[in-house]
Amino acid sequence: MSRFASFLCVAVLPAVLAAGTAAAQVETPIDRGVDARIERFIAEPRFASAAWSIAVVSLDSGKTIYAHDADKLLTPASTAKLFTAALALEVFADDHRVATTLFATARPSRDGELRGDIVLVGYGDPSLGLDKRVSWADTLAIELRKSGVTHVRGDLIADATWFAAPRYGNGWEAADLQTWFGAPASALSVDENVVRVAITPAAQPGAKARLVFDPPTSAPATVNAIRTDASRAISDVSLIRRPGESVLHAFGTIARDAGAQTYRIALDDPARIAAEQLRAALLRQGVTVAGNTRSVYWPEVDEALGKEKLERVATVWSPTIAELVMRGMKISQNLYMHNLLLMVGANARSNELAAGTDSARFRSSEWRGIDALRLYLSSIGISPDHALIEDGAGLSRRNLVSANAMVQLLVHHGSAAEHSAFRKSLPEAGVDGSLTGRLRGSNAQGRVHAKTGSMRFTYSLAGYVLTQANERLAFAILLNNYDAPAGSARASAELDAITLMLVDHAPAAVVSESKPVDAIDRR
Repeated sequence: MSRFASFLCVAVLPAVLAAGTAAAQVETPIDRGVDARIERFIAEPRFASAAWSIAVVSLDSGKTIYAHDADKLLTPASTAKLFTAALALEVFADDHRVATTLFATARPSRDGELRGDIVLVGYGDPSLGLDKRVSWADTLAIELRKSGVTHVRGDLIADATWFAAPRYGNGWEAADLQTWFGAPASALSVDENVVRVAITPAAQPGAKARLVFDPPTSAPATVNAIRTDASRAISDVSLIRRPGESVLHAFGTIARDAGAQTYRIALDDPARIAAEQLRAALLRQGVTVAGNTRSVYWPEVDEALGKEKLERVATVWSPTIAELVMRGMKISQNLYMHNLLLMVGANARSNELAAGTDSARFRSSEWRGIDALRLYLSSIGISPDHALIEDGAGLSRRNLVSANAMVQLLVHHGSAAEHSAFRKSLPEAGVDGSLTGRLRGSNAQGRVHAKTGSMRFTYSLAGYVLTQANERLAFAILLNNYDAPAGSARASAELDAITLMLVDHAPAAVVSESKPVDAIDRR
């Protein structure tokens, strides 16, 4: 465990118990040095048209170290995932696992024929198919074969209706929907809802390039018009799938001496792809399916699930919620985090139905998840008006958050042992996740754990700092409406520069009271 992780596991100090409310107040900075340095930095001419919201609070003293427009609402990009992670870990136990279950609508006859359908039902696991050491599809197929089935007379149905919501988050942009980071959310997801395509030039100039999809069963219908060009050293490849369509159009040129170029494309219908993988596994296990493969999404209804003789065949389980949150946060995986939000919403409806309190008025899984988030934030002292969240991934530009709201969330999760999964999910500067290449070799390495956020003209960083004086800080830096001038540093480097100032923060009043590293209880 790093020095920083050790510090984050200490018990809550008395002064921090009220820090959740203290973070919302702008106090006089106790370190005029860091205050002045940050003020001079953000006042530089290149930021004249930009907007900042910054808040920094000491976990050790509960005092506000620095604040600039800390209540201003700005777009957080992927730092909005902090709210989703906290909510998911609050609603589900850290060790909770998500099911993907195969059902049959009838029992097999003595001759091995199942005179009905088989139904693959997803409950939100975003990691199905990620672990290549074990085939989830073969695991289910083997269990069906063990039950005596050799032939299924009916259909293979992929049921993704556990999520009563659109497959894309509220406010996601059309241009993102075919990209790997804009992959659709689905209660029945597979291979992170992405297919890889390798494009290789043909041997003869003018001939069509070769497209190879991995896995092959995920290949979309494709119109390939990419030509091999011997006269150009630079390839010009375009891959377009228009919104609402399933056909991928590939066009442009690829240089004859170019190597294979690999792209990741979002799946149009992940539930159907999962069913096709299961059909292939069934064949490998000696089970044939006579009917069609079809997928069902909200607002459709899967009539097969309503049959009285529905039989559970087998279930495969996801990693723990803590592990799903960690992958979603470390590499900023949008599918994981939006699926987690929809899981919260679907779980809320399931609980209401069980209790007989479900309203006749329709509310989507997304709406219920957002409503649960608002209630959760209120319960820990954060005004929902300071965290206007529209999706679970932070991909929506409709999201608006203040730095104070983020810091209050971070203070709440900053010390208690029951929140360790939240803290461990944050990327470590210069070490892993989306911070692997940032702040490496600097004073911040090993001292900063934070969630990154980046969209065009929108940048953010929020998490924890262990200063050189071993003081623990929670911080949030949001920068909007910023177009980096030619020749200036990348926007992410501007946020890193402020983070380094926080690492060097050493107010005498706090240092003199700080415990030595070895004297702090490490749980």
